[in-house]
Amino acid sequence: MKKLLITKLIAFSLVNIITGTLLAGWIPSASETAEDKDAKITNSEVSRVIAHFKNHYPYLDIYFEKAYGYAVFPTVTKGGIGIGAAHGNGEVYEKGKFIGTADMIQVTLGAQFGGQQYSEIVFFKDKNTLDDFKANKVKLGAQASAIAATAGVSADAAYSAGVAIATLSKAGFMYEASIGGQRFTFKPK
Repeated sequence: MKKLLITKLIAFSLVNIITGTLLAGWIPSASETAEDKDAKITNSEVSRVIAHFKNHYPYLDIYFEKAYGYAVFPTVTKGGIGIGAAHGNGEVYEKGKFIGTADMIQVTLGAQFGGQQYSEIVFFKDKNTLDDFKANKVKLGAQASAIAATAGVSADAAYSAGVAIATLSKAGFMYEASIGGQRFTFKPK
């Protein structure tokens, strides 16, 4: 039984690594319009993370073009043995303009073991979704992911209308089949 579970987790991890960064939730279409969002990003770490996502996954360009706003968490640190926790600090942008910072806290419960660091970008489709985030009303849940490599990738379950998530593993090794949620706290500049 344990051998079968471990085999399935390894297979799921390898599929995630091979298939690339996947997004969940809102998917922008070419027919949607967006205003010009020439971001004035001064934080070099945030700028590097965005460039890394765009350079390695060009299909993310449409998310940056069409999203009303986004939050970038350059480094989220996560660990767990049965019970897991993660934390990260990031910056929030509205129409490409820096509007504040955000903290992310995640708690998970389930079959998990290991530790990792990853980057996360949360895209907001429209003003209402970003306003909910700024009012600390956005909580993401129903996580189901497995990551097993440095510079690997993760697929996350669909969360809520108007939100898309992209994650990219930076370092660590973690087997995970857990349920949990992310909670965000926004601080205006």
